[in-house]
Amino acid sequence: MALQRPGAYTHIPPRGRFRKKLKQVFARDKYLLLMFLPGIIYYAVFKYGPMYGLLVAFQDFSPWKGIMHSDWIGLKHFIDFVSGPYFGQLLRNTLLLNIYNIIFGFPIPIIFALLLNEVGDGFFKRLVQSFSYLPHFVSTVVIVGIFVNFLMLDGTINNIMAALGLARFNFMGSPGSFRAIFTILRIWASFGWSAIIYIAAIANIDPSLYEAAMMDGAGRLTRMRHVTIPGIMPTIVTLFLLRIGHIIQIGFETVYLMQNPMNMGTSDVFATYVYRRGIIALDWSYAAAVGFFESMVGLVMVVVANKIARRASETSLW
Repeated sequence: MALQRPGAYTHIPPRGRFRKKLKQVFARDKYLLLMFLPGIIYYAVFKYGPMYGLLVAFQDFSPWKGIMHSDWIGLKHFIDFVSGPYFGQLLRNTLLLNIYNIIFGFPIPIIFALLLNEVGDGFFKRLVQSFSYLPHFVSTVVIVGIFVNFLMLDGTINNIMAALGLARFNFMGSPGSFRAIFTILRIWASFGWSAIIYIAAIANIDPSLYEAAMMDGAGRLTRMRHVTIPGIMPTIVTLFLLRIGHIIQIGFETVYLMQNPMNMGTSDVFATYVYRRGIIALDWSYAAAVGFFESMVGLVMVVVANKIARRASETSLW
């Protein structure tokens, strides 16, 4: 029998090679993996663990019987919701609020980051950045309270209108005004914080590109158009795709705090409806079905948007 030459290839089963590679990775990157551990635990406990509760959407859930022993009813709750009287109104209100936020709210952080990039480093730039970040750290209750106090019948805006001889207007009680007020509030509260990622993307653009453009005689607007915007375009596309995934979802707190019986026709969205059916009416199975439907629509939207982006450009989520 021929002896095997030293260093010759020795066959290792695929499972053995995988285990050996896994041990090498853990030995080499154990401290880096340890840093990921809190994030993994968070997503496992608060994101993937609660998915077990989705079974409730397909049951006539009873807390006395538990999830495993409640009666299964299949897609009954989904059919009742889609064919019910509230589906069209909820879908329209949720989509319109998100579309308004995408059309008017998505470009503003980009524009703010582009303009801030043209301001030289100094006290004024740092002051503007600090003031733009502040609303993000303020409670939603406080922000909505400020807007309500300004827009109420005896608030600041109506007092100014009355001083100018104009009639007072009930902004918070007008269904037609709710979407505009909500969009303005969301933009003001989030544009500064949302601009951080664009500012970071601009900082990563190669300075030599600006120097070459300046040598060719390009002005500020030309450099912004041909250097800065193309440089941050992958970031813009990625964040836009993530935003599309939430087009059927909207923040519950802001809508709920601004909602009242007079503007219910335009302010009632999926999140507030789930709250009323699940928490107030204690119809847990029906509320779970509505929430699950909302998440599935968002998943379909982000998959479709990702395919369109991948065909139209070189940037996509996967």
